[in-house]
Amino acid sequence: MTSVEENPVHYERRDAVAVLTIDRLDRHNALSRSTLHALGRLTRDAIADVRVRAIVVTGRGSKAFCAGADLKERQGYTNEDVRTQVGLYRTELAWLDRSPKPVVAAINGVALGGGLELAMICDLRIAAPHAIIGLPETGLGIIPGAGGTQRLPRIVGEARAKEMILLGRRLTAAEALAWGLVNRVAPADVDVVDDAIAWIAPIASGAPIAQAAALAAIDVSFEVPLDRGLEIERVHYDETLRSQDRLEALAAFAEKRKPVFQGH
Repeated sequence: MTSVEENPVHYERRDAVAVLTIDRLDRHNALSRSTLHALGRLTRDAIADVRVRAIVVTGRGSKAFCAGADLKERQGYTNEDVRTQVGLYRTELAWLDRSPKPVVAAINGVALGGGLELAMICDLRIAAPHAIIGLPETGLGIIPGAGGTQRLPRIVGEARAKEMILLGRRLTAAEALAWGLVNRVAPADVDVVDDAIAWIAPIASGAPIAQAAALAAIDVSFEVPLDRGLEIERVHYDETLRSQDRLEALAAFAEKRKPVFQGH
């Protein structure tokens, strides 16, 4: 069993945005067991912090967002050890996946295998111009095991997902933007995390109840028929109808000012 790293993920709050930085520069920010546990724990902290409106996930340095699984750590693992490790992707990263607060991946370099799967868990993705992303697993005799075969087709479509996975195709940031795999490419002279925080300013100052309701309604749309989805949308809409934020928005409109949302 591998030793436990003390601080594989750095947590920083920038006003209303929590920034989680995978801090394993020597391992290209690969996902060790300790890293997965830290991501889960710190995401829970961010969700519980009422001052946080959004979460940004990134990697230390400019070369790698996350190179995927830590293959050095896996040396000597039994098949059962690997299954346990893959299970952590589901249990620990599920906190990012189910976060009621919007989660943004700031892809500062290569995002391969589990690294791209981590980015796809996030609600939005911003890439540095030099970023390279892909799912190379079939070339290693395996398949993406942290949701890649399920999330990628939902984002880019079946044909392009099969092209990336079966051919091991890697995309540049510009190609990923054209395919809809990332929402934005940061300017070349701007740090991708800084760009992400500036870009999501409407989220950081927005209405948390409405944002959480919108995320929940969108996420369930992939799982239920349209009629059921419309009913669920109505339920989430009713949540926003009862909020003080909605009344604040109406008052701000009448007074010709910017609303100040409190999440109530």
